[in-house]
Amino acid sequence: MTRLILFHKPFGVLSQFTDKGTEGSSRPTLSDYIDVPKVYPAGRLDRDSEGLLLLTDDGKLQHRIAHPKAKQPKTYWVQVEGLPEPEALDALRRGVELKDGRTRPAKARRIEAPSPLFDRDPPVRFRKSVPDCWLELTITEGKNRQVRRMTAHVGHPTLRLIRAQIGPWHLGGLRPGEWRDA
Repeated sequence: MTRLILFHKPFGVLSQFTDKGTEGSSRPTLSDYIDVPKVYPAGRLDRDSEGLLLLTDDGKLQHRIAHPKAKQPKTYWVQVEGLPEPEALDALRRGVELKDGRTRPAKARRIEAPSPLFDRDPPVRFRKSVPDCWLELTITEGKNRQVRRMTAHVGHPTLRLIRAQIGPWHLGGLRPGEWRDA
């Protein structure tokens, strides 16, 4: 039987089971949350991002989920600095030119703050003089830090990034640090 785990990765957690990069590091990893043998992440989620991470013990499934050629849609809730004008959202929908090439068109829309929205430690910086808002952005590729680079490109840096969905799998009601079998 193939095992597929849906995990709500908290902010600051590495998307791997060990931290080989820094000797004596105390950075949290997946092993601090998931004690299941022989499962591996299907894709990555940056340490400063949070949300849905899939883990499986099936290499073929892992490849179908994570490989860019699979074009698996990934939906993110993105808190950005400022209030994007329609032109900024249209640019995201058309695709933007980044240093490593043009992105595929994305689905982009403004949304209310996601619910439930769990507190983050540390909290996102708040500035009285600069408004912020939430976007829902769906992409079908996974360039390095792509969503952050896309929102910055249209003039609205990302303050908080939560992956809500990968293909048919959704974060659902999982709290940060919780996981369940699919």
